[in-house]
Amino acid sequence: MQYHAFGPKDGKTLLLLHGGGLSWWSCREAAQLLQSEYRVLLPILDGHAGSGRPFTSIEDCAANLIAWIDRELGGSVLLIGGLSLGGQVLLEMLSRRGDVCRHALVESATVLPSRLTHALIGPSLACSYGLIRRRCFARLQFRSLRLKPELFEEYYRDSSAISRADMTAFLRANTAYTLKDSIRSCAARVHVYAGGKELPGVLRSAERIHEAVPGSTLTVLPGLYHGDFSINHPADYAEAVRGIVRRNA
Repeated sequence: MQYHAFGPKDGKTLLLLHGGGLSWWSCREAAQLLQSEYRVLLPILDGHAGSGRPFTSIEDCAANLIAWIDRELGGSVLLIGGLSLGGQVLLEMLSRRGDVCRHALVESATVLPSRLTHALIGPSLACSYGLIRRRCFARLQFRSLRLKPELFEEYYRDSSAISRADMTAFLRANTAYTLKDSIRSCAARVHVYAGGKELPGVLRSAERIHEAVPGSTLTVLPGLYHGDFSINHPADYAEAVRGIVRRNA
């Protein structure tokens, strides 16, 4: 497992999982804000630049992370946060091992499949994948994600390095993922977040996750778009992490 680490080696461990098409650097500022209190690890998800693994499925990615936690981190960590694809991987981890973490922060994860979007991914990438390495096209894509401007160079570098096969695989997985029934017996305390200006499917998914996981909380953040919370408002995100841990210590 390839990852970047922040904070003391003997600190209580947090994992932050990035969204599809992004990488560890999208979680970096939140990690830097938390590193004086915790050991913060930022894994690179399968199929993304620098991961060393192709993307096969959300299920395989979750299994790989659990195996790594078992091997290197004692089988459980204090908190795992996940955005979008990272949130889906987190939900799958909790479905397989409900005590893999004590607390979970699921941000903007979709669990209601879209057949039309899923079907269009292949044809769409066939037309557009060749443009990804062009800076002008990448900049348009970047602006559509509403990420802070200083992340563009890293976004451009890493998105250009994702193979068409991997990009197709994780985008298809992202649009087809559904919750497993086993999530209902999850032992972790789950906190679900979504931006108030998310697409309707994301907001409905947040409600679905909240309904499916006993004892979970749901927070809709007014005025925020997809990924805004952890990426563009890292101080607020870091404070939410602290609050989750302290309230449920």
